[in-house]
Amino acid sequence: MDLKEKIEKRTATVAIIGQGYVGLPLAVAFASVGFKTYGIDYDQARVARINRGVSDIDDVSNETLRPLVFSKTLIATGDYAILKKADCISICVPTPLNKTKDPDVSYILSAVEGVKKYLRRGQLVVLESTTYPGTTVELILPILESTGLKAGRDFYLAFSPERVDPGNSAYDTRNTPRIVGGVTPACTKIATLFYQQIVKKVIPVSSTQSAEMVKLLENTFRSVNIGLVNEVALMCDRLGIDVWEIIDAAATKPFGFMPFYPGPGLGGHCIPIDPHYLSWKLKSLNYYARFIELAGDINSHMPEYVIERITRTLNDRQKALKGARILVLGVAYKKDIQDLRESPALDVLKLLDKAGADVSYNDPHVPKVKLDDLRMRSVSLTLDRVKKADLIVILTNHSAYDYPWLAAHARLIFDTRNATGGLAKKFKNIVKL
Repeated sequence: MDLKEKIEKRTATVAIIGQGYVGLPLAVAFASVGFKTYGIDYDQARVARINRGVSDIDDVSNETLRPLVFSKTLIATGDYAILKKADCISICVPTPLNKTKDPDVSYILSAVEGVKKYLRRGQLVVLESTTYPGTTVELILPILESTGLKAGRDFYLAFSPERVDPGNSAYDTRNTPRIVGGVTPACTKIATLFYQQIVKKVIPVSSTQSAEMVKLLENTFRSVNIGLVNEVALMCDRLGIDVWEIIDAAATKPFGFMPFYPGPGLGGHCIPIDPHYLSWKLKSLNYYARFIELAGDINSHMPEYVIERITRTLNDRQKALKGARILVLGVAYKKDIQDLRESPALDVLKLLDKAGADVSYNDPHVPKVKLDDLRMRSVSLTLDRVKKADLIVILTNHSAYDYPWLAAHARLIFDTRNATGGLAKKFKNIVKL
């Protein structure tokens, strides 16, 4: 039976390398439609949790995971030797930036070396990890073809960018369209068929480079527009204008405008990082990506601006930042999730601590944080704690917070997310970004 027939009959064995925010939901998606699925991860604690039916990912509930695990449809392992059984392999490993904002593809290369050991005829290998255009054909293809097997003839190789949006209840793996680009037309065709088993709409593009570029455009678009609106927030502060009122009013235009919102900085694995992959690649071609660099500069300095506004807000009440009791609400990078990756709240906490503030935080989704030498645990949100705080800083607008209650009892609130909305008209103790 060839791979096409195995995929169509769902008798193909699937292996997903990386069981984090991208890999575990993907493994669950394939297992849910009947594919025997193996989730590979180097973190043995995570492997053990998954095999107990316990998820540490916001978008995968234990109730969804357990039946798949207990029926042995989904099995987690740390052993790459399981790839001997795999017909379709998806690589979903991290792609961070190093300190100089250069791409760190070591996780990809490590995964590909693992695949290489067990590569055989008839297998499909797909990279999902976000990276710079050219990665699939420049790095992965030579490693796999060093086995003597030829892509498009002996095995299939493609790139399909993940489009995970943690905490988004409207769009998940099933109803978020997929982009697929293979190194040959045959590779594109078989990879498209593979994803059609779990995704309603799959869009093939001409090459792996095109598929890689699509993901970078998506997140560069967001980064640049968030950078623009963050700068507008700085302008409105100088002008004495409410930036939130301006955005809401502009959003009433039914064409030619899409609202983006300012905040304490960019978080998550994608938007703060992905544009720099493109910028790095273009530098090697003697091109300077000005929009990307400018947006990155504005967005990365928003935590410092938050500290400036906090200092000014306290000064206006004859209170110094040093020694002030600051209660931070929310440290996850976006509302109603536990994801701390690249969260600007972590930078704000470090800056507050460095400035000598007596800082604590509450986050119903994040029980503890580790910030270099600073270790913190979420404190309970009691009436006494709210009343005693010199300033409450809203960094993540979790739905669990009772904002009218906070406004009624807090001495002073600095809201970086417009979480308090129209309450500022009623309560004079609210200051917005």
